Amino acid sequence: MAAIGESLSERAYEAIRDLIVSTELEPDQPIDERALMERLGIGRTPVREAVRRLAQEQLVQVYPRRGTFVAGVDVRDLARLSEVREAIEPQAARLAAERAGDDDRRRIEGLLAELGDGSVRGERQLMELDERIHRAVYRAARNEFLEATAVQYYALALRIWHLALDRADELEGAVLEHATLLRAILAGDAAAAEATMRDHVDRFEQAMRRVLLTA
Repeated sequence: MAAIGESLSERAYEAIRDLIVSTELEPDQPIDERALMERLGIGRTPVREAVRRLAQEQLVQVYPRRGTFVAGVDVRDLARLSEVREAIEPQAARLAAERAGDDDRRRIEGLLAELGDGSVRGERQLMELDERIHRAVYRAARNEFLEATAVQYYALALRIWHLALDRADELEGAVLEHATLLRAILAGDAAAAEATMRDHVDRFEQAMRRVLLTA
């Protein structure tokens, strides 16, 4: 029974996280547990566990006597988030090039195929692909602590990016450039993977800054 409970909690966490990151649940919106239970078809306990976990990850804010809310968004946080990501993600890419196993390589080869076949278009599709690429790299690093940290800060940055999807003309190029990173990982070129990831995080942050802070 514990495994079932854990599975429901994880399912609730992933679903609510996606609603928050995609801004379908808007910043500063109250968390309606009953509405989430009905929407997800999941009971109160897994939903509450998921909300507590999201609060720890700074996607939800709990105010005593006021209630629970989706965390607000401050686009000025993007630079600070990028500083953290620039410290973590190049190392994840380096380790992925050194440690990727057979399953990782198959996953990365599949992502490369998606990048090359031209089938992924539209802002939300591109962001979904970008997230899958980053998560594949984190997983291939084979360090669960690094992976968990990278996923958390990527999610916080991704939510800010969602605010700019209708104005981010550079988004497609930024996502498609991941092909260079993935090829470096498959080739086991740790230095190239590290440098490519660092450059990507920096340039994408600059692109989002131009969109968000000059609008």
